[in-house]
Amino acid sequence: MGSKKVLIAEDSSVIQNLTKKILQIQNYQIFSAKNGEQVMDMLEKEDYDIILMDINMPKMDGMECAKKIRALKDAKKSKIPIVAITGNAKNYTMEEFNAVGINEYLQKPLNFDSLVDTVKTLTS
Repeated sequence: MGSKKVLIAEDSSVIQNLTKKILQIQNYQIFSAKNGEQVMDMLEKEDYDIILMDINMPKMDGMECAKKIRALKDAKKSKIPIVAITGNAKNYTMEEFNAVGINEYLQKPLNFDSLVDTVKTLTS
C-alpha cells in the first residue's frame, strides 16, 4: 500500500512546515496549498486521501473551498475527507462545518497527537 496523500491548505508557512514534518514522520506524502483557489487547482490534477483545511485563508476561505470540493463532479474527489483547522472555532459550530461537508475540526494551536489520530482515522 502506497503512502497516503495529504493536502495541507494553510496560509501560514510555520504551521505548514510543522504539520508537514509531523505527518512525514508518519509516512504520509504531503502537498501544500496557500489558499482555496490553489486547492481547487491541485485537485483537478491529482487525487488526495485527505485535506487539512485552514478556515481563514485569503482568496477563498476553507468553508467556501469545502463547499466547492463537495460540489465536484468527480465522485471520488467530492468525497475526500476534509479536516478544518481553525484558530477561532467559536465562529462556527460543528453543524456549520458539517453543512459545507467538513468531516472534523482541529483547533489551533494544533495538538499534533490529535492531528495524527484524526488523519489516521479518516484515511484508514
